[in-house]
Amino acid sequence: MARRNYHHGELRAALLDAAEALVRERGADGWSLREASARVGVSSSAAYHHFASRDALVRALRRRVLGELGERLSQEVGRAAGPEAGADHQWRLVAVGRTYVQWAVDDPSVARLAFGAGAPAAGDPASDSTSDAATPPHPHDVLDAELDLLVEVGGLPAAARPGADFVVWAAVHGLATLLVDGLARLDDPRAVAREAERVVRAVLTGLTHEAVPSQGWPTPHSAHTERRTERGADK
Repeated sequence: MARRNYHHGELRAALLDAAEALVRERGADGWSLREASARVGVSSSAAYHHFASRDALVRALRRRVLGELGERLSQEVGRAAGPEAGADHQWRLVAVGRTYVQWAVDDPSVARLAFGAGAPAAGDPASDSTSDAATPPHPHDVLDAELDLLVEVGGLPAAARPGADFVVWAAVHGLATLLVDGLARLDDPRAVAREAERVVRAVLTGLTHEAVPSQGWPTPHSAHTERRTERGADK
């Protein structure tokens, strides 16, 4: 096995790169920490200085992937804020939906890793605020910010805002899952983008016209929103 000299941060990043490549080749579960170490050219004992276990490496990779997705969503929202949007207040959220679905279709194994079983729950040491701070913005935060903006500009009633993030996510993630798993097929990336747009617009239109029951709707939570609430309470 070839030996290479790495600075502290470089070896950690190299192990994450190797793990990501292995996920694309074999899925989230078809490889070991030893294999990731071998790809980098170091011993598994060297890898243990950065990751206590394979699961720790997977969790760190998941955080990095989510951070990259969040950054990609933010960039696409920024582009959607140009002249093309005009008075279309939904356009920025359409960009979020299109980008999310295309990302999942283009990189299905990594997408499954990012949102698959085993994501750290609130209170897990691997999901503390220090870890999250290394990979902003989280995709859910981008979605939340755009829904808040939609309310501000009058594109969504304030009464429909609670829980709307999970309604939009459910629809967009559902389309992505159908396409990735082959349960639905579209001919080309343009068709994927148009279908994602249709899903987002349909959901936002439904939210705009829904009758909110007197007791309100259920309030879903995710590991990320729970961590976000905990950090807010600590301030």
